[in-house]
Amino acid sequence: MNGKSRRIFRQLFDARSSTFTYLVADKQTREAVLIDSVFEQFTRDSALIQELGLKLLFTLETHVHADHVTAAWLFKELLGSKIVVGAAGGVDGVDVAVKEGDVLRFGSEALSVLSTPGHTSGCVTYVTGDRELAFTGDALLIRAAGRTDFQQGDAHLLYRSVHDKLFTLPEECLLYPGHDYQGRGVTTVDEEKRHNPRLGGERSEGDFVGYMENLGLPHPKQIDVAVPANLRAGRPDADAAASALPAAPTWAPVVRTFAGIPQLEPPWVEEHLGESFILDVREPAEFVGELGHIHGAKLIPLGELRAKLGELPKDVPIVAVCRSGGRSAQACVILEGAGFARVANLSGGMIGWRSLGFAVDAA
Repeated sequence: MNGKSRRIFRQLFDARSSTFTYLVADKQTREAVLIDSVFEQFTRDSALIQELGLKLLFTLETHVHADHVTAAWLFKELLGSKIVVGAAGGVDGVDVAVKEGDVLRFGSEALSVLSTPGHTSGCVTYVTGDRELAFTGDALLIRAAGRTDFQQGDAHLLYRSVHDKLFTLPEECLLYPGHDYQGRGVTTVDEEKRHNPRLGGERSEGDFVGYMENLGLPHPKQIDVAVPANLRAGRPDADAAASALPAAPTWAPVVRTFAGIPQLEPPWVEEHLGESFILDVREPAEFVGELGHIHGAKLIPLGELRAKLGELPKDVPIVAVCRSGGRSAQACVILEGAGFARVANLSGGMIGWRSLGFAVDAA
């Protein structure tokens, strides 16, 4: 469909809290929004945004979370995005407090707001302009629903939110929840209307309220930390704010990729050859082959690296190199796991190095 062809969409996952984060962007303008971000996943998600060449306009919250801290404040501080939360959530530091019927636009994309309280008093659902996708937070989960026993939860309200709002969306509309604990990622309105054991079928409001009153769930482990922080849009206490910002490497302009690899571009490495230890992890024949090697590089094939970590210095940065950047990326994983603090992968490897005309040594 037209909406799908111009839309960039990614579903991300935080294993610790079983939280889904959603990235939605307009393919032409590259303007984007991020829904239900997680503080600890800021580096991962910001790397993805950078790699896809997107401009993050908004971070959206479906509600005030009790099981994780949002990264909204971090994204605002470092990427300049605006924080969007439901007006009924009572959150400080919000740039856009949305209510029923509001529309957020980014490029040719739009998200309309449905007020869906019940799990918390400030829950909202975001629906794409073509009504093909809806991000339900904890209001409606896959074959389940958000609990209603804290944060102004109300099972009667949640039943009405689902039946009067979410179940009136097109039956083929894809529903993306805030969490799932059984490895499921998406459902549809039709599926939940027919198969949700709490809300589907012929289950009445009384049936649902009785079900929810007898769940007997323990409180979320992070609730005492998460709720106060999320009522500040993820901003730490004043004393902790500066230290909460991700520490950028000071020895070089290292960028950590979406795959988690610390990476440097060839021009910087070429300009600072005397300041770094160049580790070439190719095979010996490649080291003296047609691509040559960087002057002063030490050859340790990747398969031998773990056994030879003691040959590497810990007092200078290490730049790992291979043919195209793949094996050297794995070398960085090994080095960081072994406690080497200043490590980076040479982006593009020797192919990228040679394409820029930088000098090499041959056999």
